[in-house]
Amino acid sequence: MADFELHAPAGANKKKRIVGRGSSSGRGTTAGRGNKGQQSRSGGKTYVGFEGGQMPLYRRIAQRGFSNYPFKKVYEVFNLRDLEAKYSDGETVDRESLVKKGLLKKTSALLKILGDGDLTKKLTVNVDKVSASAKEKIEKAGGSVTVAAPAEEKADK
Repeated sequence: MADFELHAPAGANKKKRIVGRGSSSGRGTTAGRGNKGQQSRSGGKTYVGFEGGQMPLYRRIAQRGFSNYPFKKVYEVFNLRDLEAKYSDGETVDRESLVKKGLLKKTSALLKILGDGDLTKKLTVNVDKVSASAKEKIEKAGGSVTVAAPAEEKADK
């Protein structure tokens, strides 16, 4: 065999099975779907949780209580060690600067600073939330902290 004669290994290329092309094709008439019934019909599918017409479990059980899930706020969390590594003395920490430094992907995210790590640089921090330990460490290093008021509080005033 020459180097330039390339071919796929045995069984790699299978012939496409064509169904429903008459009785002589071997896959005619019912085309492998069996006789009658829901599965034999086109579009004969059910939805997840369907119990054959019986009242499904998720509708039988009473829905009680309250869920806060639709109203929850998800914060992008940054530790002081992240700020120490990426920022230089005198810089401002806010959404735009975090995006520029590659720490944050979306400017629409809520931000929270946590106090893990040490801070030696004087930074001006303007975010949505700051933990007590982070605020103490930032102010101890000579920086300042500004916490933005939430949107619903602004609407009340």
